[in-house]
Amino acid sequence: MGAQEKPQGNANSMQIVTESSLADQMQLTELILNDQAFFQKLMDLFRICEDLENVDGLHMMFKIVKGIIMLNSPQVFEKIFGDELIIDIIGSLEYDPFVPQVQQYRKFLKEQAVFKEVIPFKNPVVLSKIHQTYRVGYLKDVVLARVFDEATVASLNSIIHSNNAIVISLLKDDSTFIQELFARLRSPTTSAESKKNLVYFLHEFCSLSKSLQMGQQLPIFRDLMNEGIVDIITDALQSEDKKIVLMGTDILILFLNQDPNLLRSYVVRQEENLLLGLLVKGMITDFGEDMHCQFLEILRSLLDSVTFTGAQRDTIVETFYEKHLGQLIDVIILSCPHDEVSTGKLAGTAGRVESQNSTKPEILLNICELLCFCVVHHPYRIKCNFLLNNAIDKVLLLTQRREKYLVAAAVRFVRTILSRHDEHLISHFVKYSLLKSIVDAFVANGNRYNVLNSAVLELFEYIRKENLKLLVKHIVDSFWNQLVQFEHLPSLQSFKVKYKQFLENCGPETNVNAPDPRKRIDERALEKEEEDYFNEESDEEDTTSASHPQKVQSQPVLSNGVSVSCPSSRPRSGGLVDYDDEDDEDYRPPPRKQTETSEDDEGSMESLGLKRKLTPKEKEPGLAKKQRLGKSSKPRDSVFAALCSTLSQAVLPSKKTANAMHLSTQSGEENHIEKESGSPRSCDNNSPNEGNLREKESPRNCSEYLHSPSQLSGEDPRSLLPSKSSPEMAVNGS
Repeated sequence: MGAQEKPQGNANSMQIVTESSLADQMQLTELILNDQAFFQKLMDLFRICEDLENVDGLHMMFKIVKGIIMLNSPQVFEKIFGDELIIDIIGSLEYDPFVPQVQQYRKFLKEQAVFKEVIPFKNPVVLSKIHQTYRVGYLKDVVLARVFDEATVASLNSIIHSNNAIVISLLKDDSTFIQELFARLRSPTTSAESKKNLVYFLHEFCSLSKSLQMGQQLPIFRDLMNEGIVDIITDALQSEDKKIVLMGTDILILFLNQDPNLLRSYVVRQEENLLLGLLVKGMITDFGEDMHCQFLEILRSLLDSVTFTGAQRDTIVETFYEKHLGQLIDVIILSCPHDEVSTGKLAGTAGRVESQNSTKPEILLNICELLCFCVVHHPYRIKCNFLLNNAIDKVLLLTQRREKYLVAAAVRFVRTILSRHDEHLISHFVKYSLLKSIVDAFVANGNRYNVLNSAVLELFEYIRKENLKLLVKHIVDSFWNQLVQFEHLPSLQSFKVKYKQFLENCGPETNVNAPDPRKRIDERALEKEEEDYFNEESDEEDTTSASHPQKVQSQPVLSNGVSVSCPSSRPRSGGLVDYDDEDDEDYRPPPRKQTETSEDDEGSMESLGLKRKLTPKEKEPGLAKKQRLGKSSKPRDSVFAALCSTLSQAVLPSKKTANAMHLSTQSGEENHIEKESGSPRSCDNNSPNEGNLREKESPRNCSEYLHSPSQLSGEDPRSLLPSKSSPEMAVNGS
């Protein structure tokens, strides 16, 4: 009885641990650490209670051990997780008072958890750390998973992480171990089961290498690459065992996450790029799991143009487009309804890819994702493939699938192509009407609001916002009869408005504003012709002035009956208006009545039949000048009138002359419209040669108008100018 009372009494005294406060627990931790034999005595007490089947004592031991672990002391963990105590610690946790049945944790660790040592470990520390890591993980994930708090879980994870780093460091420093590992993997005498275990160990070794510091990880992967690990992975990818293939892809992803150039450099050096072909084959093969996603990730890393540049990238990209892109397109062709696919498209592809019955929709979705990636990263190379092989039309066969997310993937593929704003590809869409399949799928979907509906509307919205005029016109002109039933949707309403804006902008204004080099040449020729026109006029005027020595010369009569003065023969100064005051004082305007009579008679005759027919050579420059200068005739006339009025007030010498000009201007307003109707380029009936000269004449500055009798007698200066001339020409004489 005394022996039975001892454990009971010790258990009651140890119950204080579970009932103490936080401060008491801190003091208890120090006491436990100071007593080196504490845990050994505690486990002896547990074994006594278990032998006596003392259920209350076992429940008390569960609470005590759980309380000690919950102290979350690294020093305590170091002692209780040792090889001598860890099994008894886990055994004491089998007697949970809140669980009716006793758990069998120790039995699982000893019998079911089998440790496979594919290659014998010569270092005992490695074995000890491996066992400890597994048992601590089992304690964290199974035994006390429902009672641990976050702080305790973090401490246990730290122990596991530290143990993994120690194991990897010890193994990588053992050169004989690594050499023996790869020798067994390459040996033809190694059994399939042993090779499978070796691949598993290699995968775990690479995974645990992430436990090391960043500076220590890269040397390990380089050493593995030098040992030929990629050759081992290439063999694993060709295995019939899907688990081995999965392990091989996981190892490749670990290498890509560490340093993608390590794997890329190997792919470039490898003969016939066997690894790249296996990755493409694995992507289109159904492994029963989501392994094709891993193949997609590896291919994207190998083809990435952002993190990988140089000749190595070009080699991988060229190999992919030449040998493997067609395989992906063929899978899409064979996955679509056979009655929609022509026999020409399927020629030569049946032997390379699997049929529709074995192609999962997820594989087709990943193919679309990879194609979109290639469009973004290799726009020129994939553009050539699209244009030469009509690959876009083949990918759009996915719009015939029943899965709406596959149709939406095809729409996203088109959206990615249009985001490149490539004129050749856009013209290719219009030429072959490639959007028809998308419009048909959208119409067939009806008013259902799903992923397909959103994808197509987003595509239309993108085309509208990016001002892709060719596609906007093509969609409305070709498919609006189908889309009119969805016109109530805001996206399509805005799309139609954009189409109308494009039609309005395609009018004359757009053509005028568009840069045309031929038009520039015509304008230069027109300017040259105008210079010759005024230079010829100046020469003729100088000849006429030389024949009359008087300052006030006999005035020639224009076709409308108005006299005009010839310019002075003396040199001009640099000012805008340059003349002598004596010319203004000696000038006497003719009587108004005679002028009016001659104007009425001659103006009427001129308007009826004195217009000379221009030769074809003369019509062309006149028409060009009309197109160029006709637009601004009205505002320029008003500016010219205001300018002449201001200059007349500045240059007239006396109020008397100004008043006379003012009165004559008022009296001449009645004949103003009639005079303007007469062509300034018309000539006199009796002198055709003089008419040719007068057609080219135009005053060189405003002083000539101010000196002419017609100006002072009320004539509008605009009637003396050619109707197609600008006021700047009249003022500057050019």
